[in-house]
Amino acid sequence: MKPIFYIFIFLFGTGSFAQNNTAFEQANTLYNEGNYTEALRKYTTILDQGQHSAELYYNIANAHYKLNHVAPSIYYYEKALLLKPNDKDILNNIAYAKNMTIDAIETVPEVGFSRLIKNATSTLVFDDWAKLSIALVVLFVVLFLMYYFSQSTSKKRIAFITSVTSLIAACIVLGFAFNSYDIHQKNQIAIVFAQESQIKNEPNLRSAEAFKLHEGTKVQVIDTVTNWKKIKLSNGKTGWIITDDIKIVTDF
Repeated sequence: MKPIFYIFIFLFGTGSFAQNNTAFEQANTLYNEGNYTEALRKYTTILDQGQHSAELYYNIANAHYKLNHVAPSIYYYEKALLLKPNDKDILNNIAYAKNMTIDAIETVPEVGFSRLIKNATSTLVFDDWAKLSIALVVLFVVLFLMYYFSQSTSKKRIAFITSVTSLIAACIVLGFAFNSYDIHQKNQIAIVFAQESQIKNEPNLRSAEAFKLHEGTKVQVIDTVTNWKKIKLSNGKTGWIITDDIKIVTDF
């Protein structure tokens, strides 16, 4: 009975994948025809079925951008960037989308060694760093076995040097993987969806207003108290915003 069940799951999964591919192509056709509302509806049906990819988020963002939906377009571009951090098309289009925002917030640049580490870490996502570290560990094992069983002195020397090199590389890559995961956990990016939101000094409505933010502005969530989120801007300013006024980018 189990083999039949597994075959059914496989066939169902394959069929679902094919259906989503068809829906994706149909949505692309609608988009190319200028029917952005229907294209967006089609893309969303794929998303509702639990399918996630940088391409899907990118196309959803493009449709929102064409419809002048400021916050949703930036939100989905940011989600696409999480999966493809250095994609030139995504970076180019999100720059256009951010031009529609009202808030002009300066970014305090990182300097020194921490900037180099962060830039290096961002070249790959956590999953890719993890896969690369596993591949290097496997390579180390294979090379070490070659060193152990080889009868030739020259081959043993080469195998030993390359195995040690691969082990060191695996440790470095593993460090990048953990750093990437740590950044992901701390870097709870969110986008303001309210047309205008009052940012408070304390997490309650009676607190004094610190400043205002408008839709499409990118913030970092650093704390939560009931239905309030403490946010930090790229210029270092902090304050409290009502949870319903933002959407967390890292929520999948």
